[in-house]
Amino acid sequence: MTRVVDSHLHVWRLPTARGDSPYAWITPEMGVLYRDYQPEEAQAELAAASVDAAVLVQADDTLADTAMMLQTCDRFGWAVGVVGWVPLDVPREAEAALDRWQQHPAFRGVRHLVHGDPRADFLDLPPVRESLGLLAERELPLDVPDAYPRHLAQVAALVEELPELTVVVDHLAKPPLDQGPGAAAFEEWEQLMRRIARAPRAVAKVSGLRIPGSHYDAATLRPAVEVALEAFGPDRLMYGGDWPMTVPDGGYAPTLEVLQEVLDGLSGDESAAIWHRTAERVYQLPGA
Repeated sequence: MTRVVDSHLHVWRLPTARGDSPYAWITPEMGVLYRDYQPEEAQAELAAASVDAAVLVQADDTLADTAMMLQTCDRFGWAVGVVGWVPLDVPREAEAALDRWQQHPAFRGVRHLVHGDPRADFLDLPPVRESLGLLAERELPLDVPDAYPRHLAQVAALVEELPELTVVVDHLAKPPLDQGPGAAAFEEWEQLMRRIARAPRAVAKVSGLRIPGSHYDAATLRPAVEVALEAFGPDRLMYGGDWPMTVPDGGYAPTLEVLQEVLDGLSGDESAAIWHRTAERVYQLPGA
């Protein structure tokens, strides 16, 4: 198989005191995900699956989470980039945080947990748009997680109104795989994704396609992946493992194997784009 760069991997260490604290969204109800997932375990999973490198992606809207990921890059050679967090809704603080983070060579992008933010119009807020202008000026991409259904139309407007910003749609925006092609929700998702894909700097991750209520297998995933391939093309799609969120589905390797089956019919050049080249280009990783 070609070189593999995982564009979407998390690590976290839960605080001993719960409540309004880092990673508060990770609760006992999440079962096996309610524990620490540290770089040493990630390294073992990547090695077992023959994955060469990974980009760490924020799992909490805190500066501490980003600092921890950058420290991980200092300690582990497989961790080649960080998509971190800055307070986008406070432009002055966002600029200060960007100044700080960009002193580290592994800092490669920004993400905010929009799906967990109580402000449904977060991406439309004027202060946020001002901060996103800073990202564009610094050639830093914005990752947007779990955009469908609440935020996908906002992403479409964003890529049209700020075309100089690279926007990465994580997890194919979480398509409604439990309903599938022909369903109104799937058609809405497809129309918005195709609209977003018309923006040259829009990119998407084939990642995080575990949907409650649907099977995680090639047959279930294939319709959404085929839409993405047609709309974006392999050169604007990238593989993401989304570990440890995949642990409930059997762990890293089984999840990867399903995606390999879905993408099996691509040419060598197309495969190389999805498995490593797009991530290396978009995040300006070593080897790009």
